Amino acid sequence: MEGSIEARVSHEVDNWLRWLPKWRPGTHRSRTRLCRRCFGSPIIAAAGLSTDVPHAVQHALSMRMKLIIDSAVDDYTDRNLPLLRREIRLSEERKAHRPYRPGEGLPPEVTGLELDPEPEPGQPYLFTLGELASETAAELAPPPPEPLSEPEKEAIRAEVKLADQYAKQIGRRVCVELVQHRDRIEKAVGDIVEPQIAQLLADLDRELDSPLWPGF
Repeated sequence: MEGSIEARVSHEVDNWLRWLPKWRPGTHRSRTRLCRRCFGSPIIAAAGLSTDVPHAVQHALSMRMKLIIDSAVDDYTDRNLPLLRREIRLSEERKAHRPYRPGEGLPPEVTGLELDPEPEPGQPYLFTLGELASETAAELAPPPPEPLSEPEKEAIRAEVKLADQYAKQIGRRVCVELVQHRDRIEKAVGDIVEPQIAQLLADLDRELDSPLWPGF
């Protein structure tokens, strides 16, 4: 991804704003597990989406910011961290042997979300997408690489630490830039998301007040 962090953030916020009118409130059973990427995220806080905003709306923006951070870290790794770059390349080659990768190639708005719904008591699944992917990966896994020496392991750990520090640095810059877009983000939520939530609550209220509701 070309351009400064400032330009990238602006571009991805534009993309999120174009996606937002397509969002609709979910009608399926809610999940009980918290999204580790969005819960307590400084990116969500910087965007002003921490309170009373549906998770799908938060997640869509969070993953677009992750694209920026990942791209910057990949570039930094390619230029400065040869051992880590080699390990990443080997990992990608091993992943390429898997014929079924349900979590790859998804749009940013759903990337990182759990593919399988939570099981309902007494209704087990014959299989899940996650299980199917892991089974095919195990069947076709290539031979493991040569074990690393202790000096190589220490060198890779040092490079991983550098990559983590750089990711945090870019993440902070992304948050600073997101604050500059908070007004238009909040306006879009107010114009598009909040009316749909209000309508959903009004529909629910009418259903609860219906004379057909049991007990009336």
